[in-house]
Amino acid sequence: MTMISILGSFVFLSALFQQGEGLSPSILSRRAAVSALSTAVIGSTSLAPAAANAATEDKTKRSFRRYPSIRFIAALGDPNSSSGSGSETWGLWRDDPGPRGVYLKDYDRRLKSNNNVAPAGWTFDPSDWWVEEHGLIMSTPEPLPRKSINKETKEVVPEKQYVVTGDRDITTVLTVRDDGTWELEKGSLYDVTHLPCRSAAYRGDTCAPMNANLKDFPVKPGAEMPVIQGCAKQDYAVLFVLGEAV
Repeated sequence: MTMISILGSFVFLSALFQQGEGLSPSILSRRAAVSALSTAVIGSTSLAPAAANAATEDKTKRSFRRYPSIRFIAALGDPNSSSGSGSETWGLWRDDPGPRGVYLKDYDRRLKSNNNVAPAGWTFDPSDWWVEEHGLIMSTPEPLPRKSINKETKEVVPEKQYVVTGDRDITTVLTVRDDGTWELEKGSLYDVTHLPCRSAAYRGDTCAPMNANLKDFPVKPGAEMPVIQGCAKQDYAVLFVLGEAV
């Protein structure tokens, strides 16, 4: 994995936008976008003013480890905000959950009949199950890690930083803290949301995949996920995660 030292500028994926010139990012599928992000050449962009000021005080010298493949954050918050609270409710998929999913129409045959274990090996949670925009039941994400280790002192730091993007104009650093607060160094939560990716958790004692109306899928980019009878629904924004601070 490549270690990227940063002082005065962050290292991002500018080649992605060159490759996508003439295309509308909003109509790119998640898999196509992930493929492009995974193979793009690394470029650079300027710091946001606040970070630039910090850099002059020698506070922003950081190293970032780029992941070998894109990860995904399921986030809750005001889409117009650049900071907030509640990141303790956010989730993380370390692999693209879509290709590992099971279509709603196949729930009985591929999940229920197999003791709720998907062909990809993950276990379906009847109390907290997730669906993406094409009607694929996904694995439940793990809680988003909000602590890190200082590589010099080996002490636990009550925050963690990720490089995130919505595969549009902005790629920036997201900081999540152990107390649940979060902030972006540039842009808003909407700016780093990948709009074609739709995701929602469905919960409740009477909530079951067979209650879904298959005609509600696929979901248009930016639209809310469908209501499913008997379920309490929570929509989540999906952020692409390119790497983390080390």
